[in-house]
Amino acid sequence: MKIILNQDVYNLGEEGDVCVVTNGYARNFLIPQKMAVLFNRQSISMFESRKAAITKRKEEKRADSAGLKEKIEAITLDLKVSAGDSGKLFGSVSNATIAEELKKAGVVIERKKIEITGHTIKTLGDFIAKIKLYGNETADLKIIVKSDKKTEEVESMEKAD
Repeated sequence: MKIILNQDVYNLGEEGDVCVVTNGYARNFLIPQKMAVLFNRQSISMFESRKAAITKRKEEKRADSAGLKEKIEAITLDLKVSAGDSGKLFGSVSNATIAEELKKAGVVIERKKIEITGHTIKTLGDFIAKIKLYGNETADLKIIVKSDKKTEEVESMEKAD
């Protein structure tokens, strides 16, 4: 079924794009959610009249994502988590954890847009997470996972003072 998107749909297209999707996806999800309209003469003329506004919004979104990319790549997240002596975490660091930490740093990102190699971080160390921005653009976020235990060296230094 041929449709025109009313808004950006993840993994499908941007507002104003003409897409071909399965009948069930269009009838049961996209059209009832007002994310798309059927491809016909009426909807084509409606989108032609809104074309300039749609193009302007797309340019603004691209500019915003470029600024967000610079902001994200300047951030290094230092996460302190419980870990064993071997460096294995008690639990894991997921994309939801990273989204919360980014929110504390002043950057709001949906957890669905954060990709971690292996889906979760289960050991101490340095990692890179890919964050999907508008279109095909991505940003790399540096993550440093440290143990929240005090190391023996730090404890011996504190005793010496």
